[in-house]
Amino acid sequence: MTALLHVQNLCKAYPGFTLTNVSFTLRPGRIMGLIGKNGAGKSTTLKSLLNIVRPDSGAVYMFGRDFYAEERDLKQQTGVVFGGIDSYPLKKLSAVTAVTRRFYDGWEPARYKSYLRQFGIDERKKLRDLSNGMKVKYLLALALSHQARLLILDEPTSGLDPVSRGELLQIFQSIVADGTQSILFSTHITSDLDRCADDITYIQNGRVLASAEKSVFLQSFNHLRTPEDTAPLNLEAIMLRSEPATAFTTMP
Repeated sequence: MTALLHVQNLCKAYPGFTLTNVSFTLRPGRIMGLIGKNGAGKSTTLKSLLNIVRPDSGAVYMFGRDFYAEERDLKQQTGVVFGGIDSYPLKKLSAVTAVTRRFYDGWEPARYKSYLRQFGIDERKKLRDLSNGMKVKYLLALALSHQARLLILDEPTSGLDPVSRGELLQIFQSIVADGTQSILFSTHITSDLDRCADDITYIQNGRVLASAEKSVFLQSFNHLRTPEDTAPLNLEAIMLRSEPATAFTTMP
């Protein structure tokens, strides 16, 4: 089975911070959570693998093809949700959509309208009139309306109330249910990943500390348990107890 995303030894250096040999693989029909504290390198990883910022070295393969060699074609099959939608607060959603759809050869108007109905979005509204949760749903509608097989999301649930976060997590699970699409999303809200993630990649100080299927990931940190622990470690406890790391480990 060809991986939808394979990141290999990705590096990017800034003054005071370096992303070092970041590697992980995302298979079809999976949700991968990219976790780490603020400043750990999550957003830099996503921007580097998408060539939004030019990495210093490394390789990225999407759908078995070299992303940097075929960037334009492969982005047609990739949906990306980052911040920045507030740059156009006075624009109606219909106007933003009219511009966005021009970039995608596979834009499907019927699918887009279907997502608007599903998410309860009114195209006549202006961006400034949407709640944070509705903004994320609108961006998802855009991302899903051009036959995207891979969704890459940066902190999509940040700032949302628990009910809105729960709705989005259910949407994520429905997206990957047929086994053809996958989602990679960064977050510092580990409870969201406890509920929906299949795989976890943990970045610390610009390095991948561990990347594995969630149950394997959790088991690999059992050495952090204390005699007072009566239940298995969760992701939040792992992040708290493994900072700073005493060893660099990567799991297949």
